[in-house]
Parts: sequence; structure tokens; C-alpha cells
Amino acid sequence: MKAVILAAGAATRLRPLTNDLPKCLLPVGDSTILGMTVDNLTANGVQEFVLVTGYREDQIHGFMSARYPGLRVTFLTNERFADTNNSYSLWLTREHLRNHAMLLLDSDIVFDRGIVSLLLHSDHEDCLAVVRAKTLGDEEIKVRTDAAGTILEISKEVVASTAFGESIGIEKFSTRLAGRLFDVLQDKIVTRKQHNQFYEAAFQELIDGGEHIYAVDVGGLPCVEIDTPEDLTAARALFVNAGGRPNTPGSR
Repeated sequence: MKAVILAAGAATRLRPLTNDLPKCLLPVGDSTILGMTVDNLTANGVQEFVLVTGYREDQIHGFMSARYPGLRVTFLTNERFADTNNSYSLWLTREHLRNHAMLLLDSDIVFDRGIVSLLLHSDHEDCLAVVRAKTLGDEEIKVRTDAAGTILEISKEVVASTAFGESIGIEKFSTRLAGRLFDVLQDKIVTRKQHNQFYEAAFQELIDGGEHIYAVDVGGLPCVEIDTPEDLTAARALFVNAGGRPNTPGSR
């Protein structure tokens, strides 16, 4: 099992905080967003990483080398980070993931490490983490499921009233479905020139083609996607200490 972390973007909505710093290195508690992510993964036994970087990538390389000198990390550069989206960054990892199961993570999520455990221990080989207990709007990636938890639809355009919840940007894929995913991405990016899409569009093509991806409800385990200064403030209030442990009574 390899972990793929996508960390190429410039995070313009967080400026001036990201004028000189990649979003994933913004401090949260006594760590950083990326540091908490890597710690959460290694705490769950993940030891091999593929990081896609772009904006101010030298700082990310330096951080990983200094903090995790013994970790197996492959760095890939999205040179087109300014005009592509995360599906393009994911496509760049294809030669490193063809024969591997993977955990896929966006690099801007502050989350409880128990969420990774839920995915790894799920009975489903192909699944993604979903938060249910929140009001959904236009910006969230929403999922609609059947009664068994099989995802039928995933996008920002899912009608909120029909949604099971929000996909938070943490997914688990089997070796087989990861291979199928990269086939879809290859066609979308190389043949159809669709360079500026969210990777969930590729998930939807898999689903429409008969593949099964399941929603895993993370329950009360906290997580915050960092898109705005307000998100960062909320994450810092929730996660005062490092290690993926929320600052709440009774956290696991």
C-alpha cells in the first residue's frame, strides 16, 4: 500500500499566507498540515509515499527530508500546477502506482488518524471517506449512494438534499481499480485534453462503467479541508496538538 499525496497547488485563496509558503506547510498546532498527514499515515503502518509537488516545491522537499529522513518518498513535479487540477497531478503518478494498492489524499486536509484506520479496515477494497454531519453547499464534493453504501454519483453538482455526505479527499483503491483509474485518467488527459478537472470526474466514469466504490462514514471523527483563512482558524482550534488527535474530550 502506497500513499499518494497531492500537493502541487498555489492555494491562492489563502494569500497572503501562501505568498511564500505552500499550503501544506502552514502550521497547525505544533505541526503542519503535511506533517500531521504523514504522521497519521505512518501511525497506520504506511511507509511508502508518492508526493506530487509544484508551487514552492523545494520547501516541501526540504521539510520531508529534514523531518522524515528514513521514509521512502518519491517526489514528482507537476510543472503545470498553475493551469491544471488534481486529476492531472494524480495522472503523473501512474508509473509508480500501476501495480500497487493506494491511499490517495489531498494535502490540505487536517484530520483524525482514525479516518485512515476506518478505510484500511473497511471490508471494501475501494472506498472513500465521507462526512455526513454538516450542511452541504455548492462547493463540497458530494456523494449520492444506494442503500448498501455504493456510490452512484460524486461531484459538486450532486443535489445536497439527495447526498449521503461530503467526500473529504481521502480514498483507498485496490491494485485492480487503481489500474482502471489510471486508464481513465490517461484517456481523459492525453486523448480528451481534460487537464483541469477534479479527479472525482474520473471516479464517476469508473462508476458509470460498472465499478463499485463505497462510502465510508467517518462518524464523529473530525476533519477540516483548508481552503480559506477561516478554515485554517477552525482547524487550529480543533487540532491544538500534532499527531492527528483533536482537542476534544473523548477523542480516540
